[in-house]
Amino acid sequence: MCAKIDENAATSELYTSLLAGNKQFVEDTLKIDPDYFANLAKGQNPPILWIGCADSRVPANQITNTKPGEIFVHRNIANVVVHTDMNMLSVLDYAVNVLKVKHVIVTGHYGCGGIIAAMSNNQFGLIDNWLSHIKDVYRLHAKELDQIEGDEERSNRLVEYNVIEGVYNLCKTSIVQNAWLEGQQLGVHGWVYSLNTGIISDMKVSTYNSANMEKVFKFSNKDILKQQ
Repeated sequence: MCAKIDENAATSELYTSLLAGNKQFVEDTLKIDPDYFANLAKGQNPPILWIGCADSRVPANQITNTKPGEIFVHRNIANVVVHTDMNMLSVLDYAVNVLKVKHVIVTGHYGCGGIIAAMSNNQFGLIDNWLSHIKDVYRLHAKELDQIEGDEERSNRLVEYNVIEGVYNLCKTSIVQNAWLEGQQLGVHGWVYSLNTGIISDMKVSTYNSANMEKVFKFSNKDILKQQ
């Protein structure tokens, strides 16, 4: 019983430390800039949409040395981008059509637990259905991935391919394509973050239009569709 009480006390202490930390954050921030929160509350105009992994070790602002208000963030397990995810699509639509972001960046990270889990044949529960999207990415690149002997190297390569496919899937959305058709400046990019070094690697798949997209995925001008 005493051990249980001690465990609950430790949990409660952790919880209250978060609130204390918030107060300290506010105090320290106001010392530097008394108008910081007043200005932040006026609205947001971030130029970046970040689609990243929910992993607690990959915070968008910290690893890019940016401030609150500079990056609009969406996160999920293994930074998956699929056309049936209404949460992601809603964020993308708001970011592109309301906030008018200039760049959308899909960011994965080496050592991703979701990627490693997707490579296995184990069952983990409900999340298995989500991880199936990553298994689909593996299937597309199985010829190369199966030839990589080391598990860590193979999972890292799958991390990269998952980001690359995510970029391609973003470009296939009507949201991004319509922005391009209307002349909106919008870049889509893919990055991978290293937990070991803190360095971000550009996957060199940036695109600013649908010129290189396969014809079957290209949408016609939506004004033409309205006339039919």
